[in-house]
Formats: sequence, C-alpha cells, structure tokens
Amino acid sequence: MRVAIGIDLGGTNIKGILINEAGEVLKQHYIPTHDDPQGLWRENVKDMVRYLQSYWQEPISTVGLSAPGLPNASNSCIAFLPNRLNGLENYVWGDYFGLPTYILNDAHAALMAEAAFGAARDNRNVVLLTLGTGVGGGILLNGELHQGLSQMAGHLGHLCLNTSDDECSIVGTPGSLEYAIGNYSVAKRSRNRCTSTWELVEAYRKGDHFATYVWLQSVRSLAIALSSLINAFSPERIVLAGGITLADDALFEPLRSFLDIYEWRPGGKQTPVVQAQFGDMAGAIGAASFALRKRSEK
Repeated sequence: MRVAIGIDLGGTNIKGILINEAGEVLKQHYIPTHDDPQGLWRENVKDMVRYLQSYWQEPISTVGLSAPGLPNASNSCIAFLPNRLNGLENYVWGDYFGLPTYILNDAHAALMAEAAFGAARDNRNVVLLTLGTGVGGGILLNGELHQGLSQMAGHLGHLCLNTSDDECSIVGTPGSLEYAIGNYSVAKRSRNRCTSTWELVEAYRKGDHFATYVWLQSVRSLAIALSSLINAFSPERIVLAGGITLADDALFEPLRSFLDIYEWRPGGKQTPVVQAQFGDMAGAIGAASFALRKRSEK
C-alpha cells in the first residue's frame, strides 16, 4: 500500500503526516514555521519531510502540500500569495524534496480530506466551506476537485449577499458572506461589544438580546448563501469546517431552522449540511490524499 507525506503550511506552524491509501495516519508531527523575510523558513519544511522519511524508512511515493494562496495549473507551486510567506510564490517544492509533489490551496485540501476519508466520503458532488477568520471553500464535481481558472474556484466567502452594502471583502465584493459571518468582522458587526465569534456565541447562549440579534443575522446570511449554493451546484452534501463550527448547536440548530425557510427542496429532498470530521490536520490529510490520487493517474 502506497504511503504519502502530507504537509500543511501555515504562517505559525508546519503540520506533517504520513498517511496510506486507506486513510490511516501513520505519523503526525508539528514544528514552528518561523516565517522570515529571507524565506529561510523553507528549510523547516524540508526538515519536516526528512523527519517523516526517517520515521518510515521505506520508499514514499509522493508529497502533498497545502498552503494559502492559488496554485499554478499543474499544482507544482503556489503561483499567487502576496504579502505572506516570502519565497513561497513560484517555488517548486518537488525540486526541493526530490519527490513528486503536488500543491493545493488550503481550503481545497480540507475538501479533499473530507471527500477521501471524512464527512463527504463516497459522495461525488460536495461543497465545503471553511468558517474562520474569513470564509473559504472548495467544490467537488463528479468526484474531481474543481479548481477553475487560476485555481481560485471555491472562494465562497466572496459571494455577494447584499449589493447595497458598502462593506467589501478583500477582493472587493460588497455585502459578502465573509463579512457576514467571518471572525475578522465580529467587532464591527457587534459595535465593539464582542471581539471574537467565541464571545458573541457565549453572549448569545446567555440570552443577551443584542448578541442574539447579531449572531442569528450571521447564521441567516449563511443559510441564504448555502441555499444559493444548493441551487447552483445541487450537491449531495455540504460540509462546514473551521473554528466557527465549534459553536456546535449554537450554529447548527438555528442554521437548520433558516434552511427550512430558504432551501428549495424539490420532492422534499433536503441537502445534508454536516460538520467536518477533521480538525487542524485536514490540510495535511487532504494534500496527501490529492497527491496519492495524482500519482495513481500517472
């Protein structure tokens, strides 16, 4: 059974795994990224690969690497990520590792983890949203990751929910889903009464009227966006990932109620909306599974 290395590259930590084709995680490891202006942090990524290779001591067929930004058309490097992780753009990791290596956007990697081994296993048409500081996502169509032009498909946080809203997302979309529910905008949405989604949800749970209004408006916006995605893609299921999903019933119970209002259900058929199975290792798992799939096509 083939074994792959999966790397999830973040600004703070590098997460690494060894995984086989059955989805069994054989080893996992964390080290600090130590991001620096000279790009010396890249040696830490290589150290991670060396560590996992030395642990397994048998041939490893491929490496998958999950990172922020947009990969190139061949998934050999990140082609676009300004102002972060200096030295990442256009860096061909396969040359550095000496192994066939495939690079994925981090939200796409989370989708591939859930599709291969997690909450979307055995489904061929899936939409995943990552709900955290902002909102990202990925789309699986007919069993294949849909990357699209410039490999930027799935940036679902930039869906427009209100054309009259002057508040724009980082790509210039007015009234975006990302602004409506992303953690970065909580202070503004709550008029500085809360500084994080966690504080907002705790106040909601305690019955604070204003927090309840703000939180339920956010969840309603999410339900409307999901209903639109269901209309556009007709997925077999939608998977929600990211830190905001840790709100659990405070998120999913009102979300179900709003979907009862807004989701179109021909013949009474409802689209399951489920919580992601994998946590902070999703990027590494998904990158490795994507790399294994690519190698099997060779």
